[in-house]
This record gives sequence, structure tokens and C-alpha cells, in this order.
Amino acid sequence: MPIETHSIDYIPLAERRGQVWHLWPVWFTGDAQLATLATGVIGIALGLSMVWSAVAIVAGCALGTFFMAFHSAQGPQLGLPQMIQSRPQFGAMGALLVWFVALVTYVGYNAFNQLLAGQSIHQLLGVSPVAATLVFTLAALAIAAAGYDWIHAAQRRLAFLMIAALLVFSIGAPLMLHFPRPPAASAGFKVTPFLTQFFAAAAYQLSWSIYVSDYSRYLPPNVGVRASFWWTFGGAMLGGAWMMLAGMLVAALNPSLDIPAAVQAGGDAIAPHFGFVLLTLSLCGLVTITSLNLYGASLTILSVADSFRPLRPTISKRLLSTVLAAVMGTALALFSPGNFVTLLGDLLAVLLYLFTPWTAINLVDYYVVRKGHYSVREIFNPHGMYGRWNWRGLCAYAGGFVAMIPFFSTGLYTGPVAHALGGADIAMVVGLPVSGVMYWLACRSMDLDEDLRRAELADVGIDKGLGG
Repeated sequence: MPIETHSIDYIPLAERRGQVWHLWPVWFTGDAQLATLATGVIGIALGLSMVWSAVAIVAGCALGTFFMAFHSAQGPQLGLPQMIQSRPQFGAMGALLVWFVALVTYVGYNAFNQLLAGQSIHQLLGVSPVAATLVFTLAALAIAAAGYDWIHAAQRRLAFLMIAALLVFSIGAPLMLHFPRPPAASAGFKVTPFLTQFFAAAAYQLSWSIYVSDYSRYLPPNVGVRASFWWTFGGAMLGGAWMMLAGMLVAALNPSLDIPAAVQAGGDAIAPHFGFVLLTLSLCGLVTITSLNLYGASLTILSVADSFRPLRPTISKRLLSTVLAAVMGTALALFSPGNFVTLLGDLLAVLLYLFTPWTAINLVDYYVVRKGHYSVREIFNPHGMYGRWNWRGLCAYAGGFVAMIPFFSTGLYTGPVAHALGGADIAMVVGLPVSGVMYWLACRSMDLDEDLRRAELADVGIDKGLGG
């Protein structure tokens, strides 16, 4: 299957295809992999009980997936990837801020994925972790280079295999395994570990927001918001919560083992060699989601370049940008410390702080301010109606981010409010309303009727103008 050769950003109507239910396996499998499982370990590692860890995981997944799924619903309506949709809120150059955040996310996640994959392959085959990391990266790079269709095909097939494996594990674990009482199973409620696990789950799910519509944009525009939302929410919520709960179980069973070894040991305790199958399938999911990240990072890199000088992507440019993203992730992985749980916890905290203001602004703009009415052509015009710098979005982002600083709680910095709360991190519940309300208030002075009229006039013949 060749790499797509149309505009990197806009998908013309003639090229829209697929069924809305296809979103379900994409995001189920996107979550049903080892990095998600590792997110479910955090509460247990901090001494939280299994019951409260489960509550934090499910509630956190529900919160993060709720906002993420609303971003997915934008794709079929506009035919654009998520980051390009930030130009009306931040301006053609101002959107570089959120694109930088997106690139940090892609590279950070891939570095963690590569570390985890290297350790997993070493656990399965005894191969050197460094060599295993490089082989894993090449496999993900090949799928990403093949493009959207290959990624979707791999996600759909793997979804059914992961459902079968998780069903076996979920049924077998309570029946066959003996969980230790102290400390994992009997520790009481602890505020800080509970909130850490809750917001880690929420941040993990929310982080898909930056590229969730990169895949829904291929659907025809008659796909409704409700259908896009529920198929995305259902797949991501089930895959995310189920896999994190599996991570909680294997961590409670084998607290002294690293994540891949704990997964294999937990599966083998249910049935001989089942641990090998479970770890292998989880690793396959890690390959496809890493390819998804590389594909998204490639779009982001080319979009950044397009902000300075309009370009039409070629196969060579796509491959070069994809390889560049892979090299950055690999370099970070090879020089990162090996404490996976700490590394992932800090990464998720930082991503939560960076994405909370953006998601509030993007959703308020789409659903409240403009109600889905944009000029696709003008989004590509750096001197057009959306401007180069949009003070409304930039000020709302800065305001929401600054408001969260006293609530930050990471290994690098703990704000005064978080310190007073014993290290509990509630920054997200502060940043969302502050950024959203600030942006809504700033947009009240806009002439939205004139904005809509200009958008409609600009988009006459849009498919011929941009679709090629």
C-alpha cells in the first residue's frame, strides 16, 4: 500500500471512506498495549490498595477519554488532523506552541515505548535490550511509512486477539491467582497515591487528543458528532481501563518484578505459556501504537515546516520526517534512566499540564464559539482571517497554565498548594475551567456572523483548491 500523496493536512471529499465503527478497534488497540498496562501500575507502586487503584483507574480513564472523544468528532467534519485545527484558536504561527507540545508527546511516548519494548523482547527471547529496541523501532517505522491503511488494518486484527487474551486473563486471575494481603491488597485509602493514579490515567487518555482526528478525518462528513464520539469513547475507554486494570493486577501479584516479567509471570500462573502469549500480544500493540505516534509526529514536523514555507509533501519528505521522529525517540530511549514507573509518571504529569489548557480552548472554540464552522482554506493561509498570532488563544493558554503551577506535583517541582495537600495533584481541574472560560470571554467581542460569512465564501471549491 503506497504512502498517500495528497495534501498532508486536508482529506478531500472524494477520498473520504470507511465506517465510523472502524474508530473502535483503532483506539481499543491503541490502548491495549504495554505502555497502558504500565500506567495501571502507578497506584500499586505508591502503596494504594487494589480497590482504590481500580476506582482511580476507571474514573481517570473516563475523564480523559471524555474530552479526547470530543476531539475525535471534529475529524469527519473538517477533514483535518488535530493540530492543524489549532490555527483558528492560536494563529498560524501561534499554533507552533501546541505543535511543539505535540512533538514532545510523540517523542516522549515513543522513547518510553522503546525502552519498554527492549525490556520485553529481552524477557521473551533473551536478546540484548539495545538490539531489541532497534529492531522494535524498525518494525514500527516500516508500518508508519506504509501509512494510514496499514496502521488501521493492523489495529483491527490485533483488537480481536487482545480481547481474547484479556478475557482469559480477567477470568483466570480471580480464580487461579492468590493476591498478597499486605501491602497491595489491604492498604487503605491514601489521597496522594489515589490522585496520582487518577490523573495519570486521565492524562494518558487525554494525550490521544492531539491526533485522534488524524484518523477520524478520513471518514465522510455525514458521520455525526454523536457517532464519532461514542465509537471513539467506547474503544479507548474499554482498552485503556481494561489494560490498566491488568497492569494493577500483575503489579499486585509480582511487586518485585519489572513490568514485562510481571506480565509473563502473571499469565503463566493462569495457564502454561499463556504469559508468553499475553506479553507478545501486548508487545505487538506497542509496535502499532508506536507506528501511530511516528505517523503523527511526521505530520507535525511537516506542518511546522509548512508554517514557515508552504510545501506539498512528497514520499521522500514523509519518509524523512518519519525517520527523524524515530531517531529522536531512539536517542532519548537509549540515554534515559531505567525506572519505568517513575519515568512514565513524570511524563504523564508534564503532558497533563501542557495539554489541559489546549484541550479546553480547542473544544470551547469548536463546540461553543464557532459551533464547527471554519474555513479550511483560510486555515492554510498564514495571512488570512485567522491571522498569524491569535492573542485570545495564547492568553487563555498562558492563563490556564499559570493557574495550574501552584498545583503541580512532580519529581522536579511541587507547588505550594500541592505541598499543602500532601503532594496531591489537582492541576487539571483548575486548568480546564480557567482556560476555557478565559477563551470564551475573550471571544465574546468577535463578530461571529462576519466570521462565518467569510469562512463560507473562502471555502467555495475547497476540494479543487486543496485536495489536488
